[in-house]
Amino acid sequence: MGVIGTFIFLIVAGILAGVVSAVASMASLVSYPALLIAGAPPVMANITNTAALIFTGAGSALSSLEEMKGHWLEAAKYALFILSGACVGSILLLKFPGTVFEKLVPFLVIFSAGMLLLSGSKKFFNLNGEHSRQKVILAYFGMFFAGIYTGYFGAAAGVLNLIFLTYVSEASFVAVNAMKNILGSLGNLVALIVFIIGSKVDRGKAIPLAIGLFIGGYLGQKSIKYLSPSAVRWITAGFSLILASYLFYTAYLA
Repeated sequence: MGVIGTFIFLIVAGILAGVVSAVASMASLVSYPALLIAGAPPVMANITNTAALIFTGAGSALSSLEEMKGHWLEAAKYALFILSGACVGSILLLKFPGTVFEKLVPFLVIFSAGMLLLSGSKKFFNLNGEHSRQKVILAYFGMFFAGIYTGYFGAAAGVLNLIFLTYVSEASFVAVNAMKNILGSLGNLVALIVFIIGSKVDRGKAIPLAIGLFIGGYLGQKSIKYLSPSAVRWITAGFSLILASYLFYTAYLA
């Protein structure tokens, strides 16, 4: 593609990923394969993707400030669990051999696709249910696990966080979704700090992807009422299954 072509390609891919993130919390299922297409090896693509994903959260957060009024302190409490998990997950990615990640990632993508489709079912969200003590405790553990997943791979982490947040928060769904965007971006920031200390980021690919993710995150949050979440979920899930098949072939059969 060349340097300029790759730059433009990653900006466009970032915009699409940002819109998908705002609607279905699955930016990585667009941005991660875009980095593979652009020539990044799997582990480096994951690290670079994490660096760029901070900006889709920033774009979404910028357009969610109104919904976050009165919820910043609450979000800070949840951040303790999600961010500590993200630190653990990012360390695991760096400590384990790259071949382990390459063999796990096809199954992580399939898991992400499944979570994406399940996110369309209201029974997975506790919007009007009872917030029992047992459910709340389990949800906090779930947020810590979602943080680990964020640091290690990340796709579908937003869906996981959204599910667990509905079990601990009394806020409206719009406010919970805004908290999810901000906490997810902070989780990626923590992972990025660990990656910078223990590895390196491909800045030449991260910068254009980040630009696109910021634009897409902002536009997606603004245009969410005009899009069909169901259509976005099914199209992204179908694409992710194709991606998983390709990654499985390269990891086990090539």
